[in-house]
Amino acid sequence: MKNAFLKNYGATLLLLLGLVAGGVLGAVLGDGARVLRAPGMLFLNLVFVLVVPLVFFSVAHSLVVMQKSGAVGRVLLTALGVFLFMSLVTGIFSFGFMSVWNPFTRILGQGGAMPGVTGEGLDLGEAIVAALTVDDFPLLLSREHLLPLILFSALFGLAVALLGQKAAQVERFIAEGEAVVIKMMELVMKLAPIGIGCYFADTVGSLGGQIVGDYLEIFLVVCAVSAVCYGVFLSLYALFCRVPLGRFWKEMIRPSATAVGTCSSAACMPVNMAAARKLGVSDKLVDGIIPLGTNLHKDGSVVCSVAKVLFALYFFGAAPQGFGAIALAILLALLESVVVGAIPVGGMTGELLICAVLGLDPSFAAALLIIGTICDIPATLLNVAGNLVAPLLVQRISPTE
Repeated sequence: MKNAFLKNYGATLLLLLGLVAGGVLGAVLGDGARVLRAPGMLFLNLVFVLVVPLVFFSVAHSLVVMQKSGAVGRVLLTALGVFLFMSLVTGIFSFGFMSVWNPFTRILGQGGAMPGVTGEGLDLGEAIVAALTVDDFPLLLSREHLLPLILFSALFGLAVALLGQKAAQVERFIAEGEAVVIKMMELVMKLAPIGIGCYFADTVGSLGGQIVGDYLEIFLVVCAVSAVCYGVFLSLYALFCRVPLGRFWKEMIRPSATAVGTCSSAACMPVNMAAARKLGVSDKLVDGIIPLGTNLHKDGSVVCSVAKVLFALYFFGAAPQGFGAIALAILLALLESVVVGAIPVGGMTGELLICAVLGLDPSFAAALLIIGTICDIPATLLNVAGNLVAPLLVQRISPTE
């Protein structure tokens, strides 16, 4: 039991311990904590150099696997539509909830103003073009252009899959390259408790102990949003699928307990698949949609992503105002949640995506990673629960499959 607990939570506990130690050091040393910025930046730079190859290999390989698995046609389109709908509902509700219970007002403008971050009057069209495209190939090889890199990697992987045996050696290179880069990232992330702890110490030292309370309030808000999405929205989805609530929540117990116990969406796939079958979902849908959803559909991550985006905007004095800014904040949160799921051992890739789109210094990704770390349990619970509902919705919408 003890070994299982340490296996599931060891990395998270070490990272939390590093954050606590960093917070204490920052509060005690004050401006003197600036000396800890150097080891923090050493860790961040190690992560940064791996981000581009990690994104390329992971996204390209996932497209190869998806195409070869035959996950095409109406079922796939329906599944993707369900994922998008559920994530969009979660994102809009999260934004609205956090606008009412707003834990970000106290940090408004603490980071000053930064080029690339805008609030009222944002040109949504220009922001989308700048986020999705670059005008020269070498620009893809930069962590500042992650979305164009993701699109290029997806197109590359799809082309390799469609070529079949003609590109067999390229396919093998992608698969083996992904394995190597993931292992490198796993090794680097073992330094995260020290690196992020030093970064947090510098942050607390320069901004004061108030930032610790701000993170705590963000955690409480994320928990509240997740609770509503878990208890209310999932019940509404079950009723739409004509599943009795008593039966639905009975089958939800084991996946939920496994999610809290392991803090891993991947570890919950077997119990989610078993529960879906007991709820009457066909084997074809269970075997295809739940693994796909585990990688691409993470409603809990959407809640955290909304909190990260709002934290960044408020911190740099750009509280979203007007439809364009609000839409960009929600869409960016959805994109970040997909990136978190699509790339194994994410290594702050999602947080770097937020920084890239908003034009922030990449080192700010560490501040956003703290939100993801402290909110990991409620996010995983909602991720897993949402992926049990998704095949029910697909079967309801496409009953002939």
